[in-house]
Amino acid sequence: MADAQYILPNDIGVFSLDCREAFRLLSPTERLYAHHLSRAAWYGGLAVLLQTSPEAPYIYALLSHLFRAQDPDQLRQHALAEGLTEEEYQEKLERVILGSKAAQQHPEEVRSLWQTCRELMFSLEPRLRHLGLGKEGITTYFSGDCTMEDAKLAQDFLDSQNLSAYNTRLFKGVSQDGKPCYEVRLASVLGMEPALHSEMTSKLKSYEFRGSHFQVTRGDYAPILQKVVEHLEKAKAYAANSQQEQMLAQYIESFTQGSIEAHKRGSRFWIQDKGPIVESYIGFIESYRDPFGSRGEFEGFVAMVNKAMSAKFECLVASAEQLLKELPWPPAFEKDKFLTPDFTSLDVLTFSGSGIPAGINIPNYDDLRQTDGFKNVSLGNVLAVAYATQREKLTFLEEEDKDLYIRWKGPSFDVQVGLHELLGHGSGKLFVQDEKGAFNFDQETVINPETGEQIQSWYRSGETWDSKFSTIASSYEECRAESVGLYLCLNRQVLEIFGFEGADAEDVIYVNWLNMVRAGLLALEFYTPETSSWRQAHMQARFVILRVLLEAGEGLVTVTPTTGADGRPDARVRLDRNKIRPVGKPALERFLRKLQVLKSTGDVAGGRALYEGYAAVTDASPECFLTLRDTVLLRKESRKLIVQPNTRLEGSEVQLLEYEASAAGLIRSFSERFPEDGPELEEVLTQLATADARFWKSPSEAPSGQA
Repeated sequence: MADAQYILPNDIGVFSLDCREAFRLLSPTERLYAHHLSRAAWYGGLAVLLQTSPEAPYIYALLSHLFRAQDPDQLRQHALAEGLTEEEYQEKLERVILGSKAAQQHPEEVRSLWQTCRELMFSLEPRLRHLGLGKEGITTYFSGDCTMEDAKLAQDFLDSQNLSAYNTRLFKGVSQDGKPCYEVRLASVLGMEPALHSEMTSKLKSYEFRGSHFQVTRGDYAPILQKVVEHLEKAKAYAANSQQEQMLAQYIESFTQGSIEAHKRGSRFWIQDKGPIVESYIGFIESYRDPFGSRGEFEGFVAMVNKAMSAKFECLVASAEQLLKELPWPPAFEKDKFLTPDFTSLDVLTFSGSGIPAGINIPNYDDLRQTDGFKNVSLGNVLAVAYATQREKLTFLEEEDKDLYIRWKGPSFDVQVGLHELLGHGSGKLFVQDEKGAFNFDQETVINPETGEQIQSWYRSGETWDSKFSTIASSYEECRAESVGLYLCLNRQVLEIFGFEGADAEDVIYVNWLNMVRAGLLALEFYTPETSSWRQAHMQARFVILRVLLEAGEGLVTVTPTTGADGRPDARVRLDRNKIRPVGKPALERFLRKLQVLKSTGDVAGGRALYEGYAAVTDASPECFLTLRDTVLLRKESRKLIVQPNTRLEGSEVQLLEYEASAAGLIRSFSERFPEDGPELEEVLTQLATADARFWKSPSEAPSGQA
């Protein structure tokens, strides 16, 4: 059963993102702007391969070789002609690859790529099955010999130099004097060659810190980021206003120099660009997949406004200041002034990265959130894919709940995403003491509602939410935002904004809460018992909420093991809709207040004790979650694959290229994504991967030379 979660069926669901109508409504200039931003995003997205695992770049290069020589249909026909059956074609990858046209054209290159990645691609060695540091897992954000203690030391060093970890990787070695030696490598086009002075050049040097050597370098992903910069430069020519021009100029500076401060400046212009027809964001953004929780994965999206849903979100924004008062913490724990954000529903044209979320609240820089504001984005055509639920594949629900769930899952999710992004991530104040010693709160009058005493802890200059709470920061914050969504969806004003009243409104509330408790059970797939760790921030957050609601008692939520019609283990989640308000709301109120107070005061010890306590997975009765995890794995539905369109420049016009919702369509979309420089990109990726290969050995094989 332990290995079941790593095995995917051949009939995974594949869905296409539909943005045809939104793209059709763009002007020629807007299409050109969207095209070049999309190209920048897709090129930058290749960096994710280098941020994921040692073998990922080689796998990409191998498959790119394979399908450039033969499209999926041609490869299938070729394999069948060579004597493979349909089933063998699905399962015998080595025979397919080595018998392909690509292998005939470039035998040494294809065989070398296959030999480099074949063992790692299929290995279920415990350390290689999931992300982690040292012996706990694999990550290419850190060299293989880095431990959590190394990550903490590096974070303290970065904080001491006012450097962000977002665009860095950390490589460890031993210097000639026997001291630990760390290379902090920044992502940038420029390397260590002499350059015009910038805010970054003074940082590129050697340091001594707590008995260790640190060397700050740059140039990570340089040839990839060069492509990003080229298309951002081209996009500037089609910008709709000065904010977009200045935003792109700062992004270019950031990717060229390796400066997160420049990216922050670009983000400020982005926040000021209210209601654009073509919306985008790009950079090293989400830190979910860093085992330490500080380094950002490259992400870029381009999308177009969905006017009907955006009108509802505008109403929600207009009510935000009033709704914030409903949240269960004192006014002193809320921002001094609510910075009215953009909140739009968008249809995605391009989303590069490791996955596509249903909604986004960015930027993730907490200092900007506190002083400049943020934007909220709901991705309408992604939500449409998320709605696609077949009744027969609905697990862990009572039969009488299934039809109601299918009917209201989409509308309830619209409400939850809106509240989660705007009033979840957009709420709450951090208590900060700046570099001059000044506080942004009154030490004499602000009282901690949990202790009844004055505030005892806060954030010092240079400390951020991510750096201070590190490994739990992302999940903790997602849990807080999800809890805000559940709590405020009980508000009649919110439901009326989205067009729900009476019995319909009650059904939306019920399905939203039911979806959350079911998601908490499904989340067990992403828990690893061998290391007692969670592999996905949102899933951990939903499990914590399930635990909170179970703890509320009085029959609000029950999770009961059963036997399915097939004779195999099953389970049922039940939510008593009559107890949501009298039992569920007070439980969430208490929990939310604790979450916010601990976050506001920077109380890491208290925050960890609370959050990790709820996130612990045991086999204690009555739920026996470790046993239920086996049932979840047995009954799991594979994650959907999403096919995205491409854009192509034909003369001065931009064409939208769409693909069928199938594995073949997904492959074609990638094969046509880089039609002119595919081979060059494959070579760049494998060269970058090979240059750092020495760092990914197991801890016992780690390099002993200088980093």
